[in-house]
Amino acid sequence: MKLYGRTWTRREIEARVGLVEQIGGLRRYRLTDGSEDGVEQVHVRTGAGLEYSVAPQRGLDVSLAAFAGTPLSWQSPNRLCHPSYFRPEGTEWLRTAAGGLLMTCGMRQVGSPCEDNGEELGIHGRLHHTPAHEVAATSGWEGDEFEMRVSGTLHEARIFGENLVLHRSIRSRLGENRLCIHDRVENIGFLASPLMMLYHFNFGFPLVQPGVKLAFPSKTVVPREEATPLDGHDRWDDPDPHYRERVYYHTDLATAKDARTGREMAEAVIENPAFPVGDEVRPLRVRLRWDTATLPNLVQWKNPGAGTHVLGIEPANCLVGGRACERERGSLVHIEPGGSQEFFLEMVVD
Repeated sequence: MKLYGRTWTRREIEARVGLVEQIGGLRRYRLTDGSEDGVEQVHVRTGAGLEYSVAPQRGLDVSLAAFAGTPLSWQSPNRLCHPSYFRPEGTEWLRTAAGGLLMTCGMRQVGSPCEDNGEELGIHGRLHHTPAHEVAATSGWEGDEFEMRVSGTLHEARIFGENLVLHRSIRSRLGENRLCIHDRVENIGFLASPLMMLYHFNFGFPLVQPGVKLAFPSKTVVPREEATPLDGHDRWDDPDPHYRERVYYHTDLATAKDARTGREMAEAVIENPAFPVGDEVRPLRVRLRWDTATLPNLVQWKNPGAGTHVLGIEPANCLVGGRACERERGSLVHIEPGGSQEFFLEMVVD
C-alpha cells in the first residue's frame, strides 16, 4: 500500500503497529442521547486523511465526512435521529432528514410529494430512513492492501405491493482517500415496480465557500423553475438568510472510461484553493464520480442560505418533480419481476 509518502508491504506495516487500527480501520458504536438514541455508526478511517461514518439504521447512508479533521459534508439541524421518528406523508421527510455526506432517495419515489396511481407519496421516498439488515463491517488484507467494507440489505416491501431489495457495499482502502459505493436493487416481487434513485450528496462549510471552483460534466444545464437564473450555478456565495434554494438539471453528461472497471463515469469536481487543515490552508479537490449507464442525470441543489448552507450534487435516474411527473414525462424507470439494476459511485479527495 502507499501511505505516508512511500510504499509498504503488509509485513512492514505489521512490524510497526500492534493493530492496523492504530493507522486506520473500522469502529462500531451506538448513540445514546435524545432523538439519536439507538442509532448505530460505523466509523471508517483511511489513514490518509479521509474519515466518514455509515449509519445502518439510516439507509446505510453516510453521515459526517471529514478530511484531516475538517468537515467536508453538511449536517442538518435534525441530528441523526432514530428512524422511528420518520413520517412519510407530504414534506415530513424534511423534519428527520439527517444531511451528512449522503442521503439516498428512493426506491420508488424521489422529489416532490404527489399522488400516483392512487398512492400518496411523500418527498424523496423511504430509503434514507430504512434500517438495514444483515449489516457487516469487515476489514482485512488483500495482498499488501488493507480494505474496509460496510455492507447490508435494505427492503421496501408491503403486502399486496412492491418487494424491492437493495444490496449496498461501501468500501475504502487504507492509504487511499477514496469511498466506493456499489448498490444492486432486485425486484423479488412478481409485478413490475417503479424504480427511482437519487444519491443526495451534501457538501458544506468550510469545503464550499466563496472562491471554490465548481465543475460539472453537463453539456446542458436548465433551472427547475424558469424564473431561476442560470448565471451563478457554478459559483458559491456567503450565507444569506433570504436566499431561496435553486435547483438545476444537468443532462447530456460527458463521460470517461474508468481504467480499472471499464465503466463510463461522469465526474463533478469541487476545488477549494484554501481548505483549512488545523491552522494552515492547502488546496483540496473533491471528485464525485458515477456510472451513467444507470444514473444518466445530475441534479444540483444550490442553497447558500443561512443555517441551511449546502451544495447538493445528486446523480440520479430521474428528476425531482415526483413520480407522477416522471410518469407524465414518459421517463419513469421500471424494474421487472426478477430483474436487477446496479449503481456505482465513488468520491475521491486529493
